[in-house]
Amino acid sequence: MNAEARTYQKGEIPGIIRIDSDTCKGCDSCKRYCPTGAITGMFGAAHAIDTEKCINCGQCLINCPFGAIHETVDTVDTVIASLQDKNITVVGIPAPAVRVAIGEEFGMADGSLVTKEMYGAMKKAGFEILDNNFAADLTIMEEGTEFIVRARHALFGEEGHGHVGPLPQFTSCCPAWIRYVETRYPSLIPNLSSAKSPQQMAGPLAKTYGALEIWKKPPESIYTVGIMPCTAKKFEASRPEFTSAYHFLKKEGKAGSDTLYPDIDTVLTTRDLARLFKKMKLDFRKAGDVEAGPLAEYTGAGTIFGNTGGVMEAAVRTAYRVLTGNELDPLEFKPVRGMKGVKSASVTLMDTKYGKEVTVNLAVVNGLHGNIEPVLERVMAGTSPYHFIEVMTCPGGCINGGGQPIKSDGSSWLRAALPLFGWK
Repeated sequence: MNAEARTYQKGEIPGIIRIDSDTCKGCDSCKRYCPTGAITGMFGAAHAIDTEKCINCGQCLINCPFGAIHETVDTVDTVIASLQDKNITVVGIPAPAVRVAIGEEFGMADGSLVTKEMYGAMKKAGFEILDNNFAADLTIMEEGTEFIVRARHALFGEEGHGHVGPLPQFTSCCPAWIRYVETRYPSLIPNLSSAKSPQQMAGPLAKTYGALEIWKKPPESIYTVGIMPCTAKKFEASRPEFTSAYHFLKKEGKAGSDTLYPDIDTVLTTRDLARLFKKMKLDFRKAGDVEAGPLAEYTGAGTIFGNTGGVMEAAVRTAYRVLTGNELDPLEFKPVRGMKGVKSASVTLMDTKYGKEVTVNLAVVNGLHGNIEPVLERVMAGTSPYHFIEVMTCPGGCINGGGQPIKSDGSSWLRAALPLFGWK
């Protein structure tokens, strides 16, 4: 590993984001949006990104008024070539935030919900579809039940589940947040949920059950493409530990290859997918309605993952249902919504297994910048009142991710998308 990649594992992509020194005006706008102080350079001089400090969130990119910041990983042409290869089955995995943003790239109103058009264009391009919302539903079942196990262990001394992590439990679906913890607060790694992100659950699902039972294709011929609002997802897909489909299938004698393959082969951002459609000369607006398949079924819990507070709301609903046997009423848990930097809430429920009422204290961190360190310091000091904490790196959540469309004024489109989800 070279000196410039000390905090990266072998195989990981260091430096998803770069600054074009010829275009950069040194205006310092990027510095104001970077949550880790990774951008160097004096005011008025060309800036650069310290890859050791960068967590790949792309907030600098979508807020650069001069278009001087770019991604270093572009696999649009590779995906197109795979789509045109009859021996490869390309599975597109679109995240919830993509469908309310990609329409902007085709002249549609900001925040337009274009699921039908997106599915239609993907099918015309040659994709099979595994909606990331489906995997988000799986994630929240894993993460929600994991929290129940941790809480019962901490509150009632329940045993029998093997290693149980400590409270508070942090969410684990944001790869930029994960890198932040690993490089800055490694002692808190045990507090992270052990659940993979929806993208990394979707990949193995596509190459195991999807390949063998849905598409009837050899697993080694499945090419998985995460379609994400997030630049950090490109980094996440490159992590060497995410090869669980291969190892499972190898154990079952169904891997079909002795060459190790990743769970997610590549990632396209929302902007990338729009470019792919344009290169393939597809009419996005008239793509038509299609049958997306059984792996494109999902609930509202999966959909709200795209907003700050969405993962927490989905987790509360799930935990409440598992513990009490009833649905949360009202189902919408609004205290965790909104754009406040750190939101707090509590929910009291009856754990029917133990016959006791339990009050769970929750927190939602909306954007790392200026918000996360006080929360983490209290956890480190043992004075945090919280049992469960959601963290999203990008302000507003994934809808404002580094891979989303960039408005003509060089700013993110956060303001336009929030009303669609009922967030004020």
